[in-house]
Amino acid sequence: MNNTLTEASSRAKERSGPDEGALVAVLSAAAGLRERMETALAGVGLSVSKFDALEQLIQAGEPLTLGSLAGRLQCVRSNVTQLVDRLEADGLVSRAPDPNDRRSRLAMLTSAGRKAFEAGTRVQQQAERDAFGNLTAEESQQLLALVAKLHPRT
Repeated sequence: MNNTLTEASSRAKERSGPDEGALVAVLSAAAGLRERMETALAGVGLSVSKFDALEQLIQAGEPLTLGSLAGRLQCVRSNVTQLVDRLEADGLVSRAPDPNDRRSRLAMLTSAGRKAFEAGTRVQQQAERDAFGNLTAEESQQLLALVAKLHPRT
């Protein structure tokens, strides 16, 4: 994380404009953090997208239609169909008919999917410690407050 922020900060200083490089620095840091997370999750057979989908199924506490899962992941349904195809091929989810709509299919978490999510959660927690461990408690709170200002939840 420190290298990611240092590199992003260095690149931002080379730029000029209304944001003085802040946008580029934030985007660069986010890309670096995502790449690190992808690498870490690959160690347990997941990607960020797969982990996110499993997390949504866990949070829902019940099978979800592919349309509902797409909404929760904020992506188009065709992407979710392909993602669920990969998860199903890995044995992490299964599909079942939707009893409320015969045109729809439900994505259901398997026991292997639950175990994969638990392993992914441990990886995510370690990645957070690695990325933000050098921040003080005050700096962590400042970072969260700044990110919230940049991306307010509506």
